[in-house]
Amino acid sequence: MRSDVGERVSRTGTAGANLALATGAFALTFWAWNLIGPLSRTYSENLGLSPTQTSILVAFPVLVGSLGRIPVGTLTDRYGGRLMFTVVCFLSIVPTFLVGLSAQSFGMLLLWGFFLGVAGTSFAIGIPFVNGWYEAHRRGFATGVFGAGMGGTALSAFLTPRLVEALGLFATHLLMCAALAVMGVVMWCFARDAPAWTPQTAPALPRMREAMRLKATWQAAGLYALVFGGFVAFSTYLPTLLTTAYDYAQTDAGMRTAGFAVAAVIARPVGGILSDRIGPVRVCLISFFGTCAFAVVLALHPPAEFPAGFAFVLIALSLGLGTGAVFALVAKLVEPTRVGTVTGLVGAAGGLGGYFPPLLMGVVYQATGAYTLGFVLLAMVALLVALYTTRAFRDVR
Repeated sequence: MRSDVGERVSRTGTAGANLALATGAFALTFWAWNLIGPLSRTYSENLGLSPTQTSILVAFPVLVGSLGRIPVGTLTDRYGGRLMFTVVCFLSIVPTFLVGLSAQSFGMLLLWGFFLGVAGTSFAIGIPFVNGWYEAHRRGFATGVFGAGMGGTALSAFLTPRLVEALGLFATHLLMCAALAVMGVVMWCFARDAPAWTPQTAPALPRMREAMRLKATWQAAGLYALVFGGFVAFSTYLPTLLTTAYDYAQTDAGMRTAGFAVAAVIARPVGGILSDRIGPVRVCLISFFGTCAFAVVLALHPPAEFPAGFAFVLIALSLGLGTGAVFALVAKLVEPTRVGTVTGLVGAAGGLGGYFPPLLMGVVYQATGAYTLGFVLLAMVALLVALYTTRAFRDVR
């Protein structure tokens, strides 16, 4: 009896350690993924970019970070999270370094910003990695805590402009390269795949086709495109929006974007924990209806700080709850051996959900001089997703 208790305690401690390592790696790679967004005003002024060009520059890393999650999730099923975290950390060093060298060229920033998206694929590694360490009734908690690593965007928004002011742009990118190298070594030396994990040796394409045949894959992808896509879109484009619509300085806009990201990060594990208790569908509905309501407030272009700042915080909390709930829902609907592949597809949808809004916002602002239409569209989409959720998941307990 004592040995069984000791084994459970030991496993719990090991699971917690691996959850912490995965969350740390996720946060750092997300920081690297979001290096361009907080400096958008610098690039815009130095290169004379239009609002549309700035939005393209900010959104470009999101593309690879989104689509790359599909193969990375499949490779994680085969090779395990420990190896894949290590590989992504080291691969991310190259575009991070080259983005730092390319500050005077819009074309080169687009090129290396595109490859910087590699860092954003780490999400598809972490979900199956931490799922393997926890039993089904604890996976909402595990994925919620891991998802808090998206706070790397908050670190980037808050610290990147300040580091650039203190050290210079290239030195800041060198510092990030060093941090990625250290994290890669840490993951290889200390992280471990779950004892129950077994490599999926079946060919990748058939597994992806099987995952794409699952109704749950497409349902979760649609939900995640709204909540995580909304988070990514705000995290990358909010510095630009605040400097153009409310005339904040770049550091002030970065500080407020960091606050937005922190609110969403705090809400994500809460969403996972609540999903274990009251069910992920209810948490999703709270998220979607909340997003709709606060997007309507922002569409009215209220004064800065209050109520605009308050509305941004509340919409961040709503989106964060949803990001935690969607993968708790995936854990209920999808068998564990397919979680990595499904996560890659769902994560890609979430990333793509964050790719298009910055482009749309840039076009809307250039055409109308305001962001009203963009927020109206967000409110409409959130409402439609909420109504769909009430029908599609009525039988999910």
